[in-house]
Amino acid sequence: MSTTADFAPKQESLNWSTLIGVIVFHVLAIAALFSFSWANLVAAAILWWAAGSLGIGLGYHRLLTHRGFKVPKWLEYTLSVFGTLAFQSGPLSWVTTHRIHHAFTETDKDPHSPRNGTYWSHIGWIFRGTAQNQSWATMQRYCPDFANDRFHQVLNKYYWVPSIFVAAGLFAVGGLSMVLWAVFLRVVIGWHFTWLVNSATHLWGTRRFDIRDDSRNNALIAAITWGEGWHNNHHAYPRSAKHGLAWYEFDINWMEIRLMQMLGLAKNVYAYTPKEDKRYIKADATDLQPAQDAI
Repeated sequence: MSTTADFAPKQESLNWSTLIGVIVFHVLAIAALFSFSWANLVAAAILWWAAGSLGIGLGYHRLLTHRGFKVPKWLEYTLSVFGTLAFQSGPLSWVTTHRIHHAFTETDKDPHSPRNGTYWSHIGWIFRGTAQNQSWATMQRYCPDFANDRFHQVLNKYYWVPSIFVAAGLFAVGGLSMVLWAVFLRVVIGWHFTWLVNSATHLWGTRRFDIRDDSRNNALIAAITWGEGWHNNHHAYPRSAKHGLAWYEFDINWMEIRLMQMLGLAKNVYAYTPKEDKRYIKADATDLQPAQDAI
């Protein structure tokens, strides 16, 4: 079982492999800026969508972590593979960290609490502690629904392998410059966009739900994370596959889930609506009150 000390920002030694890897990726991302081409940009954009939206947003987050909908196993595995392309660790590790975040939001047990500082919640948390290297016992505790799935076990251990095949294909098509753009620059941008959900959306934005944590809805972060920036909505009703609850809260990830539902690929889709909440209080046209601080 994870303890407070597991995630305390000042009590753990540096994760040198993570630190070195992040530095190398940032250096190569800067190098990519000197080899622009439209083909490189298109390749990076397509992989950003596949990894960030289909992989992290739909696969790791709304499907595996919160089980807001169900898909066939082959599609679940495909989304998980796309998630590895974001280089944010394997599915079991990612889901474990995120479930701990929801269980202990903004406490000493939160892996990336902004109450430990903006730097810590944005990037510092990956350099210290066990948030990126949970024990098998911790993963079993927080992911009992798929910790024993052999495919996810292997993918979690070798999550970097799919990116090698992608990089090889990119090199064959567009050479080293395309690899720099569609792997290194794209991954670094994706990292910071995702980390802004951990940091910025717990510091800046609006609050529809008056819940125990400091989560905010931030339209800018939502725009660059395919809808993940409607974070106050999400923390109020974590299981909801729909994060953008108002007509103006653009949520591309939800649109993709709805499309899969219409195609018969997604079932048991849960989307929060005020009608389901007996304690709903309509203070104005958009003000919603959650029934509970669900995890």
